[in-house]
Amino acid sequence: MSEYLEIPEFQDSLLFRTFQNDGMTIVYPHWHKEIEIIYSRIGKVNIGVREEIVQLEEGEIFIFPSGEAHYFLASPESERYVYQFNLKLFDERILRISEDSLLNLFETGEPHSRNWPQELTQRATELLIHLYEVDQTKPMGMNYLTLGYLYQLIGEFYLHLPRRQTSNLPSKRSTIQHKETLDLLNQVFEYVENRYREVITLEDVAKFVGFSPYYFTRFFKANTGQTFMQFLTEYRINQAKFILANENIPMAEVADKAGFASVKTFHHVFKDEVGQSPLQYRKNLIES
Repeated sequence: MSEYLEIPEFQDSLLFRTFQNDGMTIVYPHWHKEIEIIYSRIGKVNIGVREEIVQLEEGEIFIFPSGEAHYFLASPESERYVYQFNLKLFDERILRISEDSLLNLFETGEPHSRNWPQELTQRATELLIHLYEVDQTKPMGMNYLTLGYLYQLIGEFYLHLPRRQTSNLPSKRSTIQHKETLDLLNQVFEYVENRYREVITLEDVAKFVGFSPYYFTRFFKANTGQTFMQFLTEYRINQAKFILANENIPMAEVADKAGFASVKTFHHVFKDEVGQSPLQYRKNLIES
């Protein structure tokens, strides 16, 4: 299983899970179609999302919409609760809303509780703690309790979650809906994960999954919102960010470990994608 594409393993038909990670649990760049919510229970949690490092203060919450890549850096003396759930939990036939509406809620909503109304932060925190406690104690009727708290949480988001400015919205929207598509994409991501330090062409990957280059190009763009080469560049940039945040090694070595042909190419692509040089990016991390 590729670490970049995560398919959560739910324990039963209830497509929800919650678990606790300590601050030294480092998670590499990954994404999934499920919604993920992070609650910083103790200390400060360092998260990589899009082009920045977000530091959650103790008691803060952060939401990742479907398909948004993110990762976790070392965060000593911290503890975080992780919540993941599939939007198919919410039956659109009964609720008379479409899954697209829920996708839109999370994709356009402000993800960081630092920017929420106080009443939303307080209520969301209470519900998240209840969800975690139910999962830990497993009382009779726990699935009813879990769904009840989740539905209340969604209701609170509909009522009070601020909307992000258009310029701050994610640049792509996941259209992944079916496990068959996820499994096929996972083959692609595993291929990249195992070979990203080598020369990779679109033709090579298309042949690997049994597609023509033309069909593979259309399939990949339709299901990820980006071309394969854009994805490959983004993957290597994310690897470089992670290395820069966790290893004090020369830039030539960073470039090689992240899969770039030369340090010159690495510097050019990184600055073009991130808006600053790798050296400045590392310096900003140290100073923050």
